Amino acid sequence: MKLAIAQLNPTIGDLTGNTQAIVAVAREAQQAGARLLLTPELSLCGYPPRDLLLLPDFLAAIADQLEQLCREAPKDIALLVGAPLPNPQAGIEGGKPLFNGAVLIENGEIRDRFYKQLLPTYDVFDEDRYFQSGQGGWFDLQAEGETLRVGVSICEDLWNEPEFWGERRYESDPIAALVADQIDLLVNLSASPYCFGKPKLREALLRHTCRRYQIPLLYANQVGGNDDLIFDGNSFVLNAAGEVLQRGKHCQAELLIVDWQQIQLAPATTAIASPSLTESQQDLAELWEVLVLGLRDYTRKCGFKSIVLGLSGGIDSALVAALAAAAIEAENVLAILMPSPYSSDHSITDAIALAENLQIRHETIAIAPLMTAFEHSLSDLFAGRSPDVTEENIQSRIRGTLLMAAANKLGSLLVTTGNKSELAVGYCTLYGDMNGGLAAIADLPKTWVYQLCHWLNSEAAAEVRSQHFPQAPTEIIPDSILTKAPSAELRPDQVDQDSLPDYAVLDDILVRLIEKHQSRKEILAAGHSSEVLDKVLGLVRRAEFKRKQAAPGLKVSDRAFGTGWRMPIACRWG
Repeated sequence: MKLAIAQLNPTIGDLTGNTQAIVAVAREAQQAGARLLLTPELSLCGYPPRDLLLLPDFLAAIADQLEQLCREAPKDIALLVGAPLPNPQAGIEGGKPLFNGAVLIENGEIRDRFYKQLLPTYDVFDEDRYFQSGQGGWFDLQAEGETLRVGVSICEDLWNEPEFWGERRYESDPIAALVADQIDLLVNLSASPYCFGKPKLREALLRHTCRRYQIPLLYANQVGGNDDLIFDGNSFVLNAAGEVLQRGKHCQAELLIVDWQQIQLAPATTAIASPSLTESQQDLAELWEVLVLGLRDYTRKCGFKSIVLGLSGGIDSALVAALAAAAIEAENVLAILMPSPYSSDHSITDAIALAENLQIRHETIAIAPLMTAFEHSLSDLFAGRSPDVTEENIQSRIRGTLLMAAANKLGSLLVTTGNKSELAVGYCTLYGDMNGGLAAIADLPKTWVYQLCHWLNSEAAAEVRSQHFPQAPTEIIPDSILTKAPSAELRPDQVDQDSLPDYAVLDDILVRLIEKHQSRKEILAAGHSSEVLDKVLGLVRRAEFKRKQAAPGLKVSDRAFGTGWRMPIACRWG
């Protein structure tokens, strides 16, 4: 008996397109002899659908597409398809009107329904807003004179493993209940978004679950970018000993086929070998692919075919330019250089060198005449006041206006180039460098930006360079960009460290504050000075109003300034 996992990249709301993708992969699985096909969580509508779930027409269309699936899917293969399902008791007993569910389709009809029990409400998840907690269950799968009892769970149902976490996250334990029903196989429909280090954590959790219950597992994870979230795939087939028999590709759609007898026997030779890269190189390679996927899918799913960005000669815009060229091909990327009287000669030459390495189009628009025009227009209003950060911000807003004009005229997506460190402390300008439709590296601290750029130039990234930049030199990011002192170049001889602590210090404070939720006392105990810490805390607090107006940023950390960040603006705490 063969079983299959469809690692799909759905587009949220494209019900017809998603349905046809499921039908196509079901036919492919059937031709390979599979008896069961597993798809990701909410694969019919894409995850997360958010407030589309409040629209009656959307829900009615989902019901229509389920009927379409029943008509078009091969009849001799069982499909587990993730979809929002109605809760018929909501109006009688109370509760939410929907379940996060899975339907079992076989022989042209819906044979059974299963519901997600554990509904996450932390970070980017808000499932209790839409869904009622339900029950999973099991079904019998018959083939070749054999009957397999298959237990069905959905994403978070697998994440309440007290032995793994050292604590119980939820009162109920759906997996223990399924095992008590003497299932032969556990399957999980998942849409587990990426964050740095999560693929390893996820695999460790699933392996622990299999070993604890001595049960094999098929795990189907969504792949692709949906707004700020990126799903890395990495689906699994695990045997009862927790050995990985098959692993879905990282950041690619794929169909996995496995034989049930192979899962039962699980010879050691079928185990997946460890990656050859060192752990840090592997992590950086995964991070690169995730960012490329997120940028590509945001561009594609929003209907854009080209990207515009500002290229300053600094490291942040260099990384974004490389990501853009890898995501949508170099000929579809336009980099605009906008030097001011304060721009250094090496910044201009570095930007041009990078653009030529990437083979992206570049144009130069000097902003000195526009600065003069602003100065003249504001001279009466600003009379008697010394130049300050206002004039610096005007430079940024001039550049932002030019970039938006280019994006509008060319029908391109404007991608911002600010990093997480800058966004955290407010070293970014509203209606200036924050202008754009997507913030590609808004969840990368400055130190991560450097690491990723150094990796891109290293031998470890040789395959990536040959794939995306075959004509480029080994040193894609010019060394002068990597070694120069970071600077916004908005006044003479300006460097970031004139007003900020060293980025290694700043980023450590920010990680402790934002991701680890450490108190002032705990951060001081880690060795940071009270003067530096208090300055950073004040900057983070005062910059909240900017972050609320920022472009969506690709999430790659445990806690990003995106849909999972819900801090008040008018606030006096901290």
